[in-house]
Amino acid sequence: MRYRNTWEEATIEVVEQVAANVMQFKIRPKNGTQKFTVGAHLDVSVLINDIPEIRSYSLVGSYEPHAPYTIAVKRLPQSRGGSKYMWSLKPGNKIRISQPTNHFELGFGAMDYLLIAGGIGITPIVGMAQQLADRPGKNVRMLYLGQSQAEMPFTETLQEVLGDRLTLHYSDDEGFYDMAQILELANDKTQVYLCGPIGLMNAVRKTWEESPFETTNLRYETFGASGLFAPQKFIVTIPRFKKQIEVQENETLLHALEAVDIDVMYDCKKGECGLCQVDILDYSGDIDHRDFFFSEAKKGENKKMCACVSRVANGNITIDTAFRGKQK
Repeated sequence: MRYRNTWEEATIEVVEQVAANVMQFKIRPKNGTQKFTVGAHLDVSVLINDIPEIRSYSLVGSYEPHAPYTIAVKRLPQSRGGSKYMWSLKPGNKIRISQPTNHFELGFGAMDYLLIAGGIGITPIVGMAQQLADRPGKNVRMLYLGQSQAEMPFTETLQEVLGDRLTLHYSDDEGFYDMAQILELANDKTQVYLCGPIGLMNAVRKTWEESPFETTNLRYETFGASGLFAPQKFIVTIPRFKKQIEVQENETLLHALEAVDIDVMYDCKKGECGLCQVDILDYSGDIDHRDFFFSEAKKGENKKMCACVSRVANGNITIDTAFRGKQK
């Protein structure tokens, strides 16, 4: 395991809709809030089809002693149920949360920063903007992209903090953003912090990798691995187990395999660690790779996929599992 959670009971104190499809929650843990650094997240125990699962949500803003934790959750039509569960919560409801954990730490050693957020990827970036703007001598710019102004939370806060150093882009009015323009906002010393949907992240990563700038200066968060296709049902065949199962729109391949007692090793369930990878023997349609483990070249080979997040669109698949679980 990458880290071990310490779980505790918490109470929902405030629920507030902060954008057309974004709900903000203020959460008070039973034993008091712990100090955290910007970029940190909480794991939250949610119920999906009455089955406990874990979802990760970035903490919004900076740590304030005695203040509750703040997270924001986007209601996703294609969600398997995590956002639906969170949106059902009311003030006074009890939930279980982890301690704050940070895999997206902001470093203060650079002088030049570019923050890039897409949609709900804004949540870890708000605190970064606040802290960098308060530090003398730091040159910080921010690009915040979304479908529409109504769907983008925290814009007023960011405008107060950054002023004309903030660029807002609404795709409904302005079309898709030309990623080549991010190179005009950076130089070879710029540290870039990126969070957003997979399409945006892949586009930024590709642009940065093809630029003359150091790839190590691009840092990103990988929550909410969305795909290039809307979730669809698909059939998975596992010849070694003589099984053929249907994966529903609102479940993962990993969950469907576990439901028929085919064991697959896993850890993160976010497409980061690669433990749940399975071998692709045959497929039709498109493999919708939603992970951040395989390189783009490996994804293009379509020989393996991460069962926790990746799917098939417009077709079906035949696989073998790396972990030789028992057959019942």
